[in-house]
Amino acid sequence: MRKKITVIGAGHVGATLAQRIAEKELGNVVLLDIPESEGMPAGKALDILESGPVYGYDSRVLGTTEYPPTAHSDIVIITAGLPRKPGMSRDDLLNTNAKIVKSVSEQVAKHSPNAIVIVVSNPLDAMTYVAYHTTRFSKNKVIGMAGVLDSSRMAAFVAEALDVSVQDVQPMVMGGHGDTMVPITRYTTVAGVPVTELIPKEKLEGIVQRTRDGGAEIVKLLKTGSAYYAPSASVVAMVESILKDKKRIFPCAAYCEGEYDVKGLFLGVPVKLGANGIEQIIQLNLTKDERSSLQKSIDSVKELTESLKRLNII
Repeated sequence: MRKKITVIGAGHVGATLAQRIAEKELGNVVLLDIPESEGMPAGKALDILESGPVYGYDSRVLGTTEYPPTAHSDIVIITAGLPRKPGMSRDDLLNTNAKIVKSVSEQVAKHSPNAIVIVVSNPLDAMTYVAYHTTRFSKNKVIGMAGVLDSSRMAAFVAEALDVSVQDVQPMVMGGHGDTMVPITRYTTVAGVPVTELIPKEKLEGIVQRTRDGGAEIVKLLKTGSAYYAPSASVVAMVESILKDKKRIFPCAAYCEGEYDVKGLFLGVPVKLGANGIEQIIQLNLTKDERSSLQKSIDSVKELTESLKRLNII
């Protein structure tokens, strides 16, 4: 029997994600959006379904604006939320998206109480906390997608700089998803060789900064939207590791209870992803400088989480 995967939010990220999941035959897909979207999710789902005979996949894809068809999902992926608009403060964005994610999470808990939840909505670390707080699922079953994407960007830039295959690049990015993320060059390797031995320090620092600015760079180029190909690919890698119990090591937003001296926050850390969701948080030995950079990221995430409490979201 095929697994059931629900994607909440049928925008660019959600629809591309549904397509990739179907093409890899990871399970049957339910693509859900708000009632105001009317036939949009159904139309996109039908289009993906009708691609099956050409690509040769048998995954079923259903689009809906109602939650009952999502019932008993094995994995639920939350992409719902609004982008930041001109004149909108960070608290405005936080408040708006937190309310959306909270409402969605209530329905997830009601219809799929045994699901593993992957959050993609921004601000990522805070929205993952909202989903965790609202669903009351165990901490291993609520995961934020951020580090996989950030690491993928770093890997692409390293591979480009060295003119090598991206398959040989193993990057490591920790911390919150945003300007304070911490790409750790010391733990980034190319075919087992530390990247610090292959790329000059100044050039490597440029790659680190470009990784931090990766999302903003795409937004600036697109002008009317944000990234969705790489984000959707990153989620699929996580879904595959969970459903196939591959136990891959990915940097993801995980609920920390003492790891890296963090308590009660979601933070991007290396984790083992398997059938039970987050099966282990991997603790790396960090240098003083790396620890200092991570602390700045922790402080930023903590500030966002405190804002949720101030706004009475949690």
